[in-house]
Amino acid sequence: MTLRDDGKETRERLLNAACEVFAAKGYRDATIAAICKSAGVNIALVNYYFGDKAGLYVEAWRYAFEKKCCGQNPLEMNGLSPEEQLHAYVLSMLEHFLDEGEQGQFTRLYLMELANPTGLIQDIWHGLIEPKRRSLIAILCNLMGKREVDETVLFCELSIINQCRSLLTIRREDLEYLLRQPLSKELVHRLAEHIARFSLAGIRAVSKE
Repeated sequence: MTLRDDGKETRERLLNAACEVFAAKGYRDATIAAICKSAGVNIALVNYYFGDKAGLYVEAWRYAFEKKCCGQNPLEMNGLSPEEQLHAYVLSMLEHFLDEGEQGQFTRLYLMELANPTGLIQDIWHGLIEPKRRSLIAILCNLMGKREVDETVLFCELSIINQCRSLLTIRREDLEYLLRQPLSKELVHRLAEHIARFSLAGIRAVSKE
């Protein structure tokens, strides 16, 4: 059944509010009452649209991920060398992880889930990340001259992802302290360039083994 326009708007308000509250408080401490108050809707509408709090949480994850992907510029890979593709991929990840605005909602939800796992999003998580994961694996296979994905490719994928994801565990103030300068857009670009070059050196080294 297609939702009426006002129903779609109400559902979207609930999802936006849920993203903010879950990202700020985590699943266990967030309340349906707080989410509904923020959205300006009746509590009964959560049951109507999502079934229960767990259903709302799962859909908030999906909604935040879709907003993040739509809010970013798509990676333009056409005409780029594999090395340039890797740099573009890394830069996209860093910009997402360090975003403190609406596009950073998914990162904050992810951190809350890491700190207090709910077990509710494991199934959808793999489905959400798989397309971007395949993109990075394809870049790595091109760089390494491999036709099939093997353990070395997966190890390189994990190394690159973890270099980027490590920024999630550091407060912005501490990161600026470690880098000895404010976290500007230009600095993020230089950091992405470093991670890409550092990773390329490692990829070339393991490809010779």
